[in-house]
Amino acid sequence: MTQTTSSEVGARLRARVRGTVWQQGDDGYDDARRVWNGAVDRRPAAVVRCVDAEDVRAALLVARDSDVPLSVRGGGHDWAGRASSDGGVVLDLSALRGVEVDPVARVAVAQGGALVADVVDPAATHGLGTATAVVRTVGMAGMTLAGGYGGLVGRFGLALDNLLSADVLLADGTRVLAGPDGDPELLWALRGGGGNFGIVTGARYRLHPLGPVLGGMVLYPHEQALPVLRGYRDVIATAPDELTVMAGFVAGPTGAPAVFVAPTWSGDLDAGEAAVAPLLRLGTQVGGGVGPLPYPELIRMFEAGARPGQHYALGTRWLPTLTDDAIEVLAEAALSSPSPSSLLALHHFHGAATRVAPGATAFALRREHLLAEVIAAWQPGAPAEPHRAWVQRVADALAPGALPGGYPNILGPRDSARVRLGFGANADRLLAAKRRYDPDGVLTAIAAIDT
Repeated sequence: MTQTTSSEVGARLRARVRGTVWQQGDDGYDDARRVWNGAVDRRPAAVVRCVDAEDVRAALLVARDSDVPLSVRGGGHDWAGRASSDGGVVLDLSALRGVEVDPVARVAVAQGGALVADVVDPAATHGLGTATAVVRTVGMAGMTLAGGYGGLVGRFGLALDNLLSADVLLADGTRVLAGPDGDPELLWALRGGGGNFGIVTGARYRLHPLGPVLGGMVLYPHEQALPVLRGYRDVIATAPDELTVMAGFVAGPTGAPAVFVAPTWSGDLDAGEAAVAPLLRLGTQVGGGVGPLPYPELIRMFEAGARPGQHYALGTRWLPTLTDDAIEVLAEAALSSPSPSSLLALHHFHGAATRVAPGATAFALRREHLLAEVIAAWQPGAPAEPHRAWVQRVADALAPGALPGGYPNILGPRDSARVRLGFGANADRLLAAKRRYDPDGVLTAIAAIDT
């Protein structure tokens, strides 16, 4: 490889791709380089908005041959900003959002830049759905490749459990079909190993019959947090597959912290009312409600807390159970947060997701657990350090008794040791896959595993 200047990289890209290329000084460059987290302020040498898979391949080869860092942006929701890099080339897939739904085969075929909403909205018109995260605006591929916790995990598993196959560009430009009829080992690695092995330009997702769900969010006052979360713990201990419940802390109607419970029931609605009823009696409600609604509407709940351009820092722990100590840590953390926009969330991993063998996908943690998210959010211009320190303090306080590792989509660039621990017995196989598919280390879409 021959190292080149930014202007030379831009010229090579413009000669090879049909999409738009932005460089510093171009109109639109600042908008093109922005990602969801406004705290990330990187200046790539070029941003390429690819118009098709061939554009992606051409831009990939230019970046590789020019010896400049490469990153891929789908939804751009990675809080650590790994969708961009200073002086690198960003492959922007935001124009590749096409989705086709086959209601007979129950399969959605999505381009690599499709968002969760692009998949669930057309699927719902056919009475179908699939497992996704709880925010509509995240990239479907990026969310899926690392896991995909959400309200359907108990019934349909993680999002990655519903990935049937993928069209992948390897770092050398080779096109590969990852799947049973192509390269099954690559599909295994993609299901949990993230975008470290290639660029997904298209994917096929399994769809399931899914009518209206029973869901929403109920708020209780912070002073009732301990009994409410203990009651939540009791309910999820015997929850059927159809009932997956989030809980945590958000700002309540007055702006003060409130404890929330957010159920998703995806079965018969009459049975769901009985299953959800105990969650509505955990304390004195101060806001919210639960009712039947389409799944695409349910996952609008957290959009207000995921506004693009706001500044964010995230931390995470896997909790084997919700102990009294963990409840007290979370309740104190809600009071000590330096921003009312911050969020603490618990995602229950159970049911169908636990019945997948640990070695069947790269995602190895298949025991029942809770994913704890510590999300600091603050306005541009405010000092970042108090918010980042709060995230670290809460994550450290949850560490005693937590499971090894953590969810790769939330772990940061400095958490590579925890990433490896999270993959458990699958780590060596993943490293072998990395050496096979990306021997030069061109792609690092999530926190890298220590070699």
